[in-house]
Amino acid sequence: MYNVLHKLGVELGERSYPIVIGEGMLGEYDLSGYVGGSQVMIVTNDVVAPMYLEKAKACFPGKAIDTVVLPDGEKHKDWQTLNLIFDALLENKHTRKTTLVALGGGVVGDMTGFAAASYQRGVPFIQIPTTLLSQVDSSVGGKTGINHPLGKNMVGAFHQPEAVLIDADTLQSLPPREVSAGLAEVIKYGLIRDTAFLDWLEQEMDQLVACDSKTLAEAIFRSCLCKAEVVAQDERESGVRATLNLGHTFGHAIETFAGYGNWLHGEAVGTGMIMAADLSAREGTISLADYDHVVRIIRKASLPELPPAQMTPADFMSLMAVDKKNVDGRLRLVLLRALGEAVVTSDASTENLKATLSAFCHQQG
Repeated sequence: MYNVLHKLGVELGERSYPIVIGEGMLGEYDLSGYVGGSQVMIVTNDVVAPMYLEKAKACFPGKAIDTVVLPDGEKHKDWQTLNLIFDALLENKHTRKTTLVALGGGVVGDMTGFAAASYQRGVPFIQIPTTLLSQVDSSVGGKTGINHPLGKNMVGAFHQPEAVLIDADTLQSLPPREVSAGLAEVIKYGLIRDTAFLDWLEQEMDQLVACDSKTLAEAIFRSCLCKAEVVAQDERESGVRATLNLGHTFGHAIETFAGYGNWLHGEAVGTGMIMAADLSAREGTISLADYDHVVRIIRKASLPELPPAQMTPADFMSLMAVDKKNVDGRLRLVLLRALGEAVVTSDASTENLKATLSAFCHQQG
């Protein structure tokens, strides 16, 4: 029997949708009410499928279900793999009344959402995220896409899901490294919006790292609540939503440099948040004690604190130059105005940015 622990909504008018968080949801919770037609295409990968595909099918009683199983990993978040979804849809004669279902982590969710945004000019989809990172971040908000060799998530669309079903039990099968990667995005919400949540995270971090299900469910709920509030204010990232990218400009540069998949997204974001905090301290908006606080909590989540050893300041500058937040050739960064408050700025001192990059790259030597 399933247990719904939390339910909240992303308020976007006629495109609003629920996020349901609980235990024992897969195989038990009926999602057929969110499917307008008779066809469902479940998209998953070869790691998740053996564990959860049959249970996911049971969430759609009375529907004609087809499946496509993608290769696992960030390195497959590309056009070639995306085409496997379109091939399956066309081969199985799915119409524009079909509903796609993303069963997996952030890569599966982003690609399924992009396929749904594109197939026959747009069909509905449902998110069933199975990793902590996807549950607290990528499954909520409608950002979809694939990577390009020159930049992460550079090709995509905004396409909101019909519903998000989060089963905290799936986290019990995650490797510790994946749990830590997800915690980076959880910590981000505390750093940019909610110091009380940040304090709670520091207090409960040992329980979170140990995958205590009730503690994780609370962290997921509070993270989704933060993201839902931001998305409701700024769906297409023209303002406050960009603050959700704290650490991401540095982090995406790390991921692209290292080769997609060699660093997990959350690992790169963890290091990126430390670098953003360092630059914020150099800019004088947070204290050194605040910077130390950021480092302490990221370290407690077992996340890396330094970029790849071979990465140079020039590598960072080259890769950050293609970041999606940049406007008219000016580098835009998310920095901390204070713990619990972030700001998007193009005004960071070039000297301070170079000092941050030099400090973090120099430490590798």
